Formats: sequence, structure tokens, C-alpha cells
Amino acid sequence: MPYLPVRGHDHYYEWVSQAPRSLTSCKPVMVFLHGWGGSGRYWQPIAQALATEFDCLLYDLRGFGRSQDPAHARDPVEAYHLQSYVEDLAALLEALSLTQVCLHAHSMGATIATLFTNQYPQRVQQLILTCSGLFTYDQQAFEQFHQVSHWVVQLRPRWLAQLPLLDRLLMARFLHRPIPQEQRRDFVQDYVNADATAALGTLLSAVSEAVATAMSVELARLTMPTLLISGEQDQIVSAQSGRQAATLNPKIEYRVIEQTGHFPMLEDPSTYLEQVQRFLSPVPC
Repeated sequence: MPYLPVRGHDHYYEWVSQAPRSLTSCKPVMVFLHGWGGSGRYWQPIAQALATEFDCLLYDLRGFGRSQDPAHARDPVEAYHLQSYVEDLAALLEALSLTQVCLHAHSMGATIATLFTNQYPQRVQQLILTCSGLFTYDQQAFEQFHQVSHWVVQLRPRWLAQLPLLDRLLMARFLHRPIPQEQRRDFVQDYVNADATAALGTLLSAVSEAVATAMSVELARLTMPTLLISGEQDQIVSAQSGRQAATLNPKIEYRVIEQTGHFPMLEDPSTYLEQVQRFLSPVPC
């Protein structure tokens, strides 16, 4: 499996393309970012469908999927702040000699992609955000979420992934439509195997006053064409929060995919791809 050292940590990555990627290739690149608890592998069906137009780069965020991080920082929020993942992405693109890319990101990955795009606007040609939106800071609610987060992260023994029907139970809140069993099991495996420090640090960073306050500013600052897609029945990031985010910036096109939850790209891939391909414009070499 291909790994690349990025800022002192080995990152798993893979290309999904019609031909091996070379340094002289002028085919545009689309980079996919996954959400909390997942890995790049749930993006594979979409990447494969777009491989005729793009060389698609999937990678696992530090501490998730196959990018396991053996370091255990004393302060998980500092070590795994979302800004640190912005810097990881910048270093990854530099190591792979990618000067400009299209970003395609989901959930927590969409927050990282938005921050990256505003800090490195010359590196991003087009931006696709899935299941992203605005949050109103509520101190009591956020504090309760942080308390629960500690328990969620700690209570993940590896044998959980072997329990019958756990994949259905765990994914019930994320899905409105059923997805293939293999995809559910992959997500459970990634969730159980995620590094505990990374899982907790990213949760505390992503669901925070700082991020809730910053996202309205960051979304309004975007200067390149952006597509924001919501699942109509998403219980994690509501379609209403996505709709509010899109009103902040005329560069943002907003689409809702009916009868889908937090994984519209898996629950209704044909409609999802139709919306993505309608948005994408040709990228010159």
C-alpha cells in the first residue's frame, strides 16, 4: 500500500485513474477528503465514476483509516486541531507536486477543505462540499457534546466490528436510505480503528465555538466556484444549515438530494453524480 511521510506522519493515499499518474500528466486532479471516523475508501465509487475526467486522489486523514498516528499528544485539541489537517493537506500536495486541484470533501473534511481553500486559494480550482453548513454556538449543548464525545471515543473495542447487525445500528442515524452491507462494514471498521487521540481531538476542535463562529466568515470568503450538497434528511448536518451557508456567498451553488441522509453520495450515487457533473467545468491543462 502506498504511504507518504507528511509532516512526520505516514499518510495512506491512492490514485483512482484510468492510467498511472505521472509528473508530466496534464489531466486535472480531484482530491477527496473524508469525514470524522471514516477513510478515503467510502469515496471510491464516486472517484471511479469521475476518473474519465479527473485523476482522483484519495487519502486518509492523520489518525484515521490507514493513516494511523502512533504519537499520543498530551493535548489532543492542539495536536489534532482542524488547522493541523489544513497544513497536512498543503504538505501532501507539495510532496506530490500538485500545484492546483479540485477539492471534493465531506462533513468534517468539508470544513478542512473550506479552511484550506481560503488559505491557499491559488491551489484550488473548484470546490465541492458535501454535508456542510452553519452551526449556532450553544455553550451548554457544546459542553454536553464534548462530555459524550469522551465516552464515544473510549467505548470502541475492536471486537465491536464483529458483532452481527452492528453496522446497521451504528449507521442508522447517518443514513436515510440503505447502502450496501460492505460499505456499512467498512465504515464500522474505520470507526473502531480510528486513533483515540485523533478521534477525540478532531471532535473537540470541529464542534467548538471557534469553528462555529469562523465558518460563516470562511464560507463568505470563498472566491472560486463552489458546490454545496446536502442530504434532505441529514440528522448530522441539516439541509437547513447548508441552505443558510449557501446564502452567504453568490459563488456557492446549493443542491439538496431528496430522501438521503449524511451520505448522499452512497445513498443515491446517480443523483449525486448528476449534480456534481452538472457543476464541474472543464479544467485546462
